[in-house]
Amino acid sequence: MRERTTGRHGLTPVERAALGKAARSAVPRSRHAEFARDPNAPTPLELLAGQDANRVPELLPIRHERMALSPLSYFRGAALPMASDLAGSPRTGFTVQTCGDAHLSNFGLFASPERRLVFDINDFDETLPGPWEWDVKRLAASLEVAGRDNGFPRKRRREIVTGAAAEYRSAMREFSRWTVLRVWYARADVETVQATFADQLGAARRKKLSQTTVKARARDHLGALEKFTERANGGPRIASDPPLIVRVEELGIRDRAAQVIEELHGVLAAYRETLEPERRLLLDRYRVVDFARKVVGVGSVGTRCWMLLLLGKDDRDPLFLQAKEAGPSVLEAYLEPSEFGNSGRRVVVGQRLMQAASDIFLGWVRVTGLDGAIRDFYLRQLRDWKGSAEIETLDPVGMLAYGRLCAWTLARAHARTGDAIAIGSYLGSGTSFDTAIGEFARAYADQNERDHAALADVVKTGAR
Repeated sequence: MRERTTGRHGLTPVERAALGKAARSAVPRSRHAEFARDPNAPTPLELLAGQDANRVPELLPIRHERMALSPLSYFRGAALPMASDLAGSPRTGFTVQTCGDAHLSNFGLFASPERRLVFDINDFDETLPGPWEWDVKRLAASLEVAGRDNGFPRKRRREIVTGAAAEYRSAMREFSRWTVLRVWYARADVETVQATFADQLGAARRKKLSQTTVKARARDHLGALEKFTERANGGPRIASDPPLIVRVEELGIRDRAAQVIEELHGVLAAYRETLEPERRLLLDRYRVVDFARKVVGVGSVGTRCWMLLLLGKDDRDPLFLQAKEAGPSVLEAYLEPSEFGNSGRRVVVGQRLMQAASDIFLGWVRVTGLDGAIRDFYLRQLRDWKGSAEIETLDPVGMLAYGRLCAWTLARAHARTGDAIAIGSYLGSGTSFDTAIGEFARAYADQNERDHAALADVVKTGAR
């Protein structure tokens, strides 16, 4: 009797591959080149204004200024407008756990629990089950936009974008041949990255990669202690750097500061319950000594984010945690709502599903904020060997290699949670999909430039 190996839907690999090929008839791969904004949809400025309504008002000018800096900085903050644009785009119906904001700056280096430096997706604020195509298109468009910001000629940009699409396609087809556990354990540690791309990078670029890994390892808790603290009352405390870092006592609530600090201790206690028992024990070896509000990112500016300083055996044994507000994913307006009632938990679960190795202090909590509103947060280490590519310094060869690495990483994340056999079969061995994605990225980058100009004009005139 023939051995029947089934996927989670009870289908054999042959049947799942057939589903992928059949999807080509319903959604030809060439159709992924299509981009047309729905004229009845809210404008990007309207969508961004809607997000502003739930953010800290005094921080909004920082968000607008950061997004107005360049088309790439605008793109980084415009996950919601792009989700709106992708809502009507062709999709095969194969669902994965999406990142929701898979642009090239949301990949980077960090430490695994085994203390190895790994490369992976590092931002999951918008994660949600959804179409694999949306993540691929956001990554591809970001490469095109970044190539334009760096002044690359059109031909080189096309090579970069189609190269990333081809890497995603070939990686997904490769993962479709692997066992489930082999896919789950796959990761891109820095030694593998260096070996894989050694033949594509000259001596200068290999040296730059080595320097990046050295810098990442230096971005640890002791480095954060030097960067973010000052001495006061015989010990370290977080140093204010308004408006980017503001201590609780300086938030205009001096008469309630003691109460707020007590509430923040309660937040930490509630977060502790979402950790595994052995990690609770580890957390219990630290004591909280200070809190401060922190501004992070581009699109996230205005959401509530706290920096927490904890100390272990002495003043040179720090642990920095970051508590970041989590709202509904931008994708939830266009897909099914999250199965989790807590948006912080949505982020944590999505991160654990997509990342090969996740922060040991990753957890979530629901609290009543300073304004009396109930809000969800997720917590993680602020710095743990963090590193990222300096996009503005990449030349075409470097960006091609980096784009391919991001695409491989994205395919691996999708293969962990989706049907790699069906998706790989749909993509096929030819270049139809790659070409279509290249055309989509160019069209979307044109639209992104117009959207950026509209925001920049509003910021310049002071209308926002």
